[in-house]
Amino acid sequence: MKEFEPHHRQKLRIFSIIVVFCVLFLAISTRLFIYQIVDAEKYKQLARKQYEKKFILPAVRGCIYDRNGNVLVSNTQFISFAADPKIVGDKATLVAEAFAQVFQKPSSVYLEKLQKDPSKRFVWLERHVHPSVVQRFDPEKIKGVVVINEPRRLYHYDDIASTLIGMTDIDNRGIAGLELQYNSVLHGVDGSIVMQRDGAGRIRPSADYPRIDPVNGCDIVLTIDITYQSIVDEELKRGVEFYQADAGVALMLNPKTGELLALSTYPRVNPNELGDVDVAMLRNRAITDIFEPGSVYKIVTAAAAYEHKLVNPMDRFYAEKGKMRIQANGRDLRVITDTHPSEWLSFQEAMEISSNIVFVKVSKLIGSERFYRMARDFGFGMQTGIDLPGEVRGILRKPNEWSPITLQSMSYGYEVGTTPLQIACAYAALANNGILMKPYVVAEVRSPQGDIVQSQGPFPIRKVVSPSTVELLTRALEGVVERGTAKLVHLGNVRIAGKTGTSKKWVEGRYVESTYTASFVGFFPIEDPQIVCLVMLDNPKTPVYYGGATSGPIFRAIAERVVSTSYKFSKSVVIHSRNEIRSRVVPDVRMLTIPIAKKLLASYGLEPTIYGTGTLIMRQSPEPGTILHQGDAVSLILEQNASVHKGLVEVPHVCGMSLRRALNRLVLDDFEVKIHGTGKVISQTPNGGEIVKVGSRVMLYCEQHSIDRKKQTIASRE
Repeated sequence: MKEFEPHHRQKLRIFSIIVVFCVLFLAISTRLFIYQIVDAEKYKQLARKQYEKKFILPAVRGCIYDRNGNVLVSNTQFISFAADPKIVGDKATLVAEAFAQVFQKPSSVYLEKLQKDPSKRFVWLERHVHPSVVQRFDPEKIKGVVVINEPRRLYHYDDIASTLIGMTDIDNRGIAGLELQYNSVLHGVDGSIVMQRDGAGRIRPSADYPRIDPVNGCDIVLTIDITYQSIVDEELKRGVEFYQADAGVALMLNPKTGELLALSTYPRVNPNELGDVDVAMLRNRAITDIFEPGSVYKIVTAAAAYEHKLVNPMDRFYAEKGKMRIQANGRDLRVITDTHPSEWLSFQEAMEISSNIVFVKVSKLIGSERFYRMARDFGFGMQTGIDLPGEVRGILRKPNEWSPITLQSMSYGYEVGTTPLQIACAYAALANNGILMKPYVVAEVRSPQGDIVQSQGPFPIRKVVSPSTVELLTRALEGVVERGTAKLVHLGNVRIAGKTGTSKKWVEGRYVESTYTASFVGFFPIEDPQIVCLVMLDNPKTPVYYGGATSGPIFRAIAERVVSTSYKFSKSVVIHSRNEIRSRVVPDVRMLTIPIAKKLLASYGLEPTIYGTGTLIMRQSPEPGTILHQGDAVSLILEQNASVHKGLVEVPHVCGMSLRRALNRLVLDDFEVKIHGTGKVISQTPNGGEIVKVGSRVMLYCEQHSIDRKKQTIASRE
């Protein structure tokens, strides 16, 4: 029995060992089964991450062009710095100090990025910097840092049209304006490529994963004219600053097509220099802000009265000597006042001097239902449908929601909320013989190969009023400019129809004294309307704040420059069809900065020549609207001409110039020019560099071209 016990224990031990081994084998087999079968894909992915990496091949974002093919937005290549904190390791302080020295920031900024999350394998240190910055780094001090090429948006005209175009974020995705609205079209589709690291540490494209090439974004062509846009931007900026307004909006439409020719807000931002931007400055006030329009809304009242034949222009109304009380249920609800107190006024005169009292009396003849339908027909209380983000509907309540005085208030532009674009579209309907058009800003979408993949054109919405009503309203609005509240808008030989508006601002449930919205909207020329333009100022603070005295002059400045720039408005210019392709109308570049003026002239195929010192163009020769040929020179004189001092002027060197160019240069400094011969200038008197009195005569002696009389005779016969 004793001999059996050791043998039994030995067998038990062996059995126990076998069981343990079986359990271990089963556990290992189960684990292997889980690794290799159940979770195989998971661990394959983990393994691949150690020797494979997927790289995004970014698509090139589409460009944006104006109606004449001028590039407004394109792309440029910048670089960004990123790092792998694990590779940088204990050299984080050295790397942080190197970046701090180059970018003039505290080293703690970079040190925090490198040490914040040790498990992170990728952090950005700097984004979108000029490629030349790389040369300022010592490669030994930035080991573990990678340089990545990244595309960046390039806005060719800086802040011109920036509100309309919008901008992209640091990842090149649209965040405002057209960049946001058409982001999916402009962005394209990114591609990718998978790279593998072999045993020798070399990185090669993976044979298992095909390269996916990016699909570049489409280009978009706008209805905007960059020449008109630059004029509107510049004049609005000057007006806001001169009248000390909080902000301003200006826009320009083609009334026959609904094309947006220019849209500007001020203040605005330069998308090339974003930095820390106030989000409020990114909004497009022309379609996002609602205001009580004041007297510019009187076209609704007048249109309803004329359309239903309730009033004639010569019908006379008692204007209560400038003050009238509105009563309901035996109590006074409101006192209506006129800026120009009068006794008896014809309806035409009431429009011209903007009598609120007469329009209140006319609104009672119209009635709530007819007034409401007319306002809806003009497009108030609904979106215009323009292809821009953030448009609001405005406020137009139904008649069953009106108070006892709502109709009277709406007759002169209160108790109704509109956007600037809605007002401009309503006036465009009048300029288009009573037909309301849908406004739009993108004319075409083109593929990267240049094919048109999408286009839009004029789209009539409805007929608002009859031609006879249009004629009466146009006559009334022309009277506003000729004899009424907008006499400062009068522009010589161009007939303008328009209306002023001034309304108190509604702030936190009440009208605030001494805070106003001042506006003017009109169209020209009356014989064949080409342009509708609206200018609106938010709270001008000059002593005279009325729309006719603030927004009106801005409108006039815009119209004057547009007329002088465009041959459409010049009766004396005739372009022969055989020369039309090479003919160029000189744009108005006065009051623009040098870079913008150069780009505008280059887009017209004209050569700029700069004279004097300063940053703004003060004068130009030839004058805006002149017809030149492609390649001709335009002389630009800056804020301060160094040669002019105390009535004396330095004679410019013009020898070797063409006669046309020499004349342009001398005219800038008011010289009297006498010419001998034709062709290039070979000598001049006085000589270039001499100091003479302003207005002195300069003699130009030019090459004498010999004439082949035989050829001349043949030519004369032909």
